Amino acid sequence: MSNNNVAATTVAFLGAGRMGAPMATRLLEAGFAVQVWNRSPERVKSLVALGATAQSSPAHAASGADVLVTMLPDGPLVEAAMVGSEGGLTTLQPGAVWLQMSSVGVEWTAQLKELADAKGVVFIDAPVSGSVAPATSGTLLILASGPVDSHDHVAPIFDAMGRKTMWLGEAGAGSKAKLVLNNWLVGLVESIAETLRFSEALNLDPELIIGLLDEAPIGSPYAVAKARQMLAGEFAPSFALKHALKDADLAVATARNAGVDLRVTNSFIENWHRAVDNGRGDEDLSVVFTNV
Repeated sequence: MSNNNVAATTVAFLGAGRMGAPMATRLLEAGFAVQVWNRSPERVKSLVALGATAQSSPAHAASGADVLVTMLPDGPLVEAAMVGSEGGLTTLQPGAVWLQMSSVGVEWTAQLKELADAKGVVFIDAPVSGSVAPATSGTLLILASGPVDSHDHVAPIFDAMGRKTMWLGEAGAGSKAKLVLNNWLVGLVESIAETLRFSEALNLDPELIIGLLDEAPIGSPYAVAKARQMLAGEFAPSFALKHALKDADLAVATARNAGVDLRVTNSFIENWHRAVDNGRGDEDLSVVFTNV
């Protein structure tokens, strides 16, 4: 697919949630024809206003599409959107490309690839690193893996949604990398929360500690931003706790199968589950600060 053929390329986009809607918006702004489906139809209204065509089922969205994108919360929901009489794979033509961009873990990625292979559909595993703000600005890091001869074909689509695409190997490598990165992220957020509580216990102003982290090489812009969000009690979801916990659970299980014990993650994951059970799952993962 050359940039000159963007307008002639139809993209089926399944999932118009917090991440999916801004990603689909970037495709529309780049000139792609977008056919969108979402489990809650009201979520697609903003995309329709920008020129997308709303469809009543994944099958209708996939009909006539050159490329299909799935951006849904987990593996079972991706599978449900792709199989059955109303599933996307019933109308997606052989040779079309499926960009599986949801965070579903290693085992689900393998299962979904099998479904694509059985239909003669090109499967590209491409979860993203980044939250709502990068999705909105088109600065996601795309962790892509799949057939080498498909790279150039899908480059304009990835370029519309992300600042950089990292090709990591055969399909499945992207999902592995996503688990590793998100395991790092949840550990960092837990460490930030504990650091603030520790400073308070020592009668140190947490704002002072944040300022020190902002100046020290051991700090990071993400850590400082999350720390300030925690202290302000601002937990509007950029990356919802329930989704972060899903990825942490996947990381723990995948590591165990690989013979590795994620001791740090295991030390706090039950506490995160309690936070979700207490009704905090739809808030930003930084809400764990209130549950330390």
